Amino acid sequence: MSRKRQAALRSTGARSTDPEDYQRVPRAVAAMPKDFAAGHEIAPHRHARAQLIYATVGTMRVSTDAAVWVVPPQRALWMPAGIRHSITMSGDVTMRTLYLRHDAAAGMPEVCRVLQVSPLLRELIVRATELPMHYDERGAAGHVVALILDELHHEQSLPLHLPMPRDRRLRRLCTTLLEQPGDPRTLEEWAHSANASPRTLARLFVAETGLTFGAWRQQARVLEAMGRLGGGQAVTEVALDLGYDSVSAFSAMFRRASGVSPSAYRPSR
Repeated sequence: MSRKRQAALRSTGARSTDPEDYQRVPRAVAAMPKDFAAGHEIAPHRHARAQLIYATVGTMRVSTDAAVWVVPPQRALWMPAGIRHSITMSGDVTMRTLYLRHDAAAGMPEVCRVLQVSPLLRELIVRATELPMHYDERGAAGHVVALILDELHHEQSLPLHLPMPRDRRLRRLCTTLLEQPGDPRTLEEWAHSANASPRTLARLFVAETGLTFGAWRQQARVLEAMGRLGGGQAVTEVALDLGYDSVSAFSAMFRRASGVSPSAYRPSR
């Protein structure tokens, strides 16, 4: 951001919705509020600052070359500086993202991690997006930012990611399953369309993702279910959309994978 533009934003008190304007703000944390319509896609990009990707409403799917994460309102994704990623909105999204200066991000994970968002951290993030971009670091705003950094450094990291293969045949298969998680095709059927043997695909799946085909698909469905349930979608609707014949079968799978029932995962209204 040019000095002229910085001065203009500072004098008017306006809050930009251009991420580039937040990369060189002379503050430890820069908070950007921005709303997106359902289905909106942010093309692959990277930032100079580390980013906490979070939305108070709606679910996002964040993708890098290596993995995919589903991020509902109860979660946030820590994105280290310089990592190329894209974001797809599942439903209308109220994004409230943070950009951390290098020194403020010290001690945070050096790889992408899903973080639990406590009620306190949620309110602090919302408050940060209401502050001027050039907030007074010695006043109340500085205390808000200090609390955010303290909360971030103590939030639990959750293993909620989906490794993506590099083999073009597997990547095409996995991309289709991410778009249509209820697709019931077996590995044998996928192998036929990929012009490869089932044994070859099975071996590649384990070699490139560390998971079998069945385990990868189940993890994809779990993450998709978390996003939909976290957004308030009905359990029965989620179960049928994800290809399960019954709600009980879906609930049993979800409980094994997450430790809680689907209904317990939905937000209280």
